[in-house]
Amino acid sequence: LLTEFAGVAGVGELFGVSRWVSIPIATAALLALALTGSYRRVERIGLVIGAAELAFLVAMVMARPEPKAFVEGLKSMPLGNSSYLLLIAANVGAVIMPWMVFYQQGAVVDKHLSVATIRQARHDTLAGAVLTQLIMISVVVTVASTIGAHGGDTALNTVGDIANALTPYLGRVGGTVLFGLGMLGAALIAAIVASLAGAWGLSEVFGWKHTLNQRPNRATAKFYITYGLAHVIGAALVLASVDLVNLAVDVEVMNALLLPIVLGLLLALESRALPDEWRMRGPRKYIAWALCLVVMGFGLYMVPQALGFT
Repeated sequence: LLTEFAGVAGVGELFGVSRWVSIPIATAALLALALTGSYRRVERIGLVIGAAELAFLVAMVMARPEPKAFVEGLKSMPLGNSSYLLLIAANVGAVIMPWMVFYQQGAVVDKHLSVATIRQARHDTLAGAVLTQLIMISVVVTVASTIGAHGGDTALNTVGDIANALTPYLGRVGGTVLFGLGMLGAALIAAIVASLAGAWGLSEVFGWKHTLNQRPNRATAKFYITYGLAHVIGAALVLASVDLVNLAVDVEVMNALLLPIVLGLLLALESRALPDEWRMRGPRKYIAWALCLVVMGFGLYMVPQALGFT
């Protein structure tokens, strides 16, 4: 939750709102959201919030990226630069977060999905994966086509610095409003997912009843307390932090380090715990294993390289 609240604080400060105001408001809203008594209601609200991220796609169009520059950028990656490797590791940790695995299985249970909906769930996951990666790419392309192309030495230490650097090229609407809207949507939807993943996961470990389909009661009290504490502690840590951008990068690097553990366990479960009829076979199995190994490799190789451990 640190990166999510850091994003909320940064967007608030972008519009002149102190983090001491924006973070408590966001925390209260996220806590209230969980008390609606319905997972599907939480999901629908989350989808509306997450739709704000589409603003990044609009900003990318406004940036008018040059296809030739895009190709040249792919050819000139400074893989020998430790700072660049650190950002690669952070990007891996940001777009393939370990806790998303736990969130998805928790959501399947709370939505009461069955064997009959497996195909639909796979299509849903595929669509979400493609869309989120397009959004991530749009952010990188937007910044590279503007700040990177015309002012590569600009200091980007806060969300405000990034927005101010974008504004001369995209105008106030693109550089401030669209960028801020996209950041806020991304931060809030990720906060919902991260907190629920943690609360569901811990509740499973300790055998507590965990569902959003019941409001807090004696049976679900520990689940809701865990959910609430995650927000309160995350908010407090961000309020005490000064460097929000570096905090966000460091947390995503940590995610990349954890990925090999999570994906390794997931692959082990698939090959040993699933009934035979549900195990992966053929091309799907080899593609899934190959992709997981590539991502795990980033966590095992890129992060130590970037931090100067080798």
